[in-house]
Amino acid sequence: MNQLQTLPRDMAGAGAAGVLATHKVLRNTYALLALTLAFSAGIAALSAAWKLPHPGILLTLAGYFGLLFATTKLRNSGWGVVSVFALTGFMGYTLGPIVGHYLSLANGHQVVLMAMGGTAAIFLGLSAYALTSKRDFGFLGGFLFAGILVAFLAGLGAIFFQVSALALTVSAAFVLLMAGLILYETSRIVRGGETNYVMATVTLFVSIFNLFTSLLHLIGFGNQND
Repeated sequence: MNQLQTLPRDMAGAGAAGVLATHKVLRNTYALLALTLAFSAGIAALSAAWKLPHPGILLTLAGYFGLLFATTKLRNSGWGVVSVFALTGFMGYTLGPIVGHYLSLANGHQVVLMAMGGTAAIFLGLSAYALTSKRDFGFLGGFLFAGILVAFLAGLGAIFFQVSALALTVSAAFVLLMAGLILYETSRIVRGGETNYVMATVTLFVSIFNLFTSLLHLIGFGNQND
């Protein structure tokens, strides 16, 4: 009888511990995400102001995947946080020349601000929906993996073969894919599927970064046509 009486309390305690752990991961993720976004934006602003050259597609890919690999390996130690800042800082450096290019165009400041506003609205809206609804978006995992891989390869093709129509299509696809990735990763955190805030931060940062650059490309192209 005593065992039957203690069982619900034990289950309640385990459930409470799970909720607290999830909230901790969520809190740490958003705190680190805010810091890395500010750091990356600062590096991008300096890169654009100093008119630093873009490192090129090959060095960009090598730096990104190399730092991503290091972050994955170090994710369970304090060095993982250092690696996250190295990764996001590098991405900020590569973003600077791109932003600088659009700022040099007519109405360039408006294009950049619109892309920033659109990115913020999409991220906040989708995150709020995933947090409040607590729906399981795990079913998106396979589709997102395949879609991102195809879009990535198509993007490389658009760069090397200079196909503007394909580049625009890839940007539009990435807007949808990154929106799905935000829902997917936020859902994983809320439901306890992602317990490492370092990797959760990287996923959300990459989503925001690609969402911003894709919107920047789409809005910039529309502005040039006007």
